[in-house]
Parts: sequence; C-alpha cells; structure tokens
Amino acid sequence: MTNNLGDLLAIARAGVAQGGRLLATAERGGVHVKSDRDFVTDLDRRIEDHVRQFLERETPGWDFLGEESEDQPADPTAGRVWTLDPIDGTSNFIHGLPLCAVSLALLHDGVPVIGVIAAPFLDLEYYATAGGGAFRNDRPIHASTNEKLSTAIVSIGDYTTGAEANNERRLAITATLAANVERVRMFGSAALDLVWVADGRTDACISLSNKPWDTAAGVAIARESGAAAVDLTGEPHAFHSTSTVAIAPALSGELLTLIDSCKGPMSQGNRTHVT
Repeated sequence: MTNNLGDLLAIARAGVAQGGRLLATAERGGVHVKSDRDFVTDLDRRIEDHVRQFLERETPGWDFLGEESEDQPADPTAGRVWTLDPIDGTSNFIHGLPLCAVSLALLHDGVPVIGVIAAPFLDLEYYATAGGGAFRNDRPIHASTNEKLSTAIVSIGDYTTGAEANNERRLAITATLAANVERVRMFGSAALDLVWVADGRTDACISLSNKPWDTAAGVAIARESGAAAVDLTGEPHAFHSTSTVAIAPALSGELLTLIDSCKGPMSQGNRTHVT
C-alpha cells in the first residue's frame, strides 16, 4: 500500500472510471424512496459497492464514507478516509438528464487531498491532488478571472425537500443573484457545480449544505484551480462547514457581501449595490 499522492490518484481515477462505466452502461434498476422527494437507485448502490471493494483491495484497512453505506467510520476526520458519491445528481439520472457524476475524494484528517469526478454522459473527468494542480481530461484548468458580477454565471444548490424543508434564504439568495449577476443556474449536482467553477465555465457556486461525499472532491479540485472554497461567512471550507461556496478569486469579496445581504424575504427582488 502506498502513501504517495500520485499513486493514490491513479487508484482513485481507476475506481471512478469503473464507476463511471457502470453509470453509463448498466441498467438503472429499481428506484427507491430515501425520504420525501429524495431517491436512490439500485445502480447507486451497485456502483458504491463496486468502487468500495476496489478501494479495499488497493488500500486495505482504510476507512470508507459513502452516501449509501450504512456502516460509517467512527471519526471520518481522523486518518485517511475515502468518501464517495456513486451518482451525484441521482434525480437528474432518473429523469435521463446527463448532469450526473461519480465523485470520489481522499480525506486526510478531514481535509480533501485528492478529488476525482467523472461525468460519463458528458465525457468529462476532473481530478486534482493537494499541491498538484487541477485537470480536466488531462489538461490543466484554472478558475475564471472575471471581475464583474454583472457578467458572472452563478450556480446554486438544490432547494431542500421534506417536512422540515426551509428554503427562505435560498429563495432570497436566488432573487438577489438574479438582480445582480448575468445568469443564475441550478445544475442539480454539487460535484459539477464545483468543478465548473474550477474549469472557469461558471464564476461561482453556492450551496447551503455540506455533505463530504457531495463536496469533498469538488472542493479539492476547485482549490487547486485557484478558486476560493469557503463557507457563507468566508471562512475556509472544512469538513464540518454548514455551507459550500466556490468563487472565482476576483469576485470573492463582492459576492460574499452580496450573499450576506440575503437574510430572508425582505431582500427578494431588490437590487443590491455592493463595493
């Protein structure tokens, strides 16, 4: 077993490639309700089992944190832990939308040091290692150099569902962004939100949640591209953050100030001027 990041990246890419092939070619199987309007497919579980078994062979004894796994590490912020979302964007996948991906990260004491994300229906693979830069299909990528919110494309995370769903601030952020940026987008995949900021395709992404299987790989890639990866307060994104934001560096301060103005419905529809 190796501790070299380059060797571990090769393992991660191989595991994600296998998961991506299953996502692109295998039968979806049944669709099961996890909670209100939240679903899992048989293929989610099959991909997770397959990639987990591969990682256990390659890195025996290392912990695994998966979205669909019932057994989780006692402390996922201690030591080396693989974290996997077998299909990020399951609802998109169920409805035949190509915006879905396999997302795998290696955490070292809770910090993502490797991220690999494959979107097989889009023929895209993103990856990064700590200190090694970020890549799309083996070519270096960099965050946007945009300096103007008025020409920025910003994606937002899904609205919440369930009996206790509260989207008041999400709606306020959406309305305020719509009044200030070029366009607002909702792709339905946290992994793609983050890597498209890393790739300069969008200028920022905002999610009022943080689950490591959703965000760790994308955060690693975004950081290596030069993007800021923070929470809504501007603090560096960490395992226990309650929100996830990636921003082109020149827009960071202005966009975070704009988001901070979105406390509730009073800010909806208002044009907010920030300096």
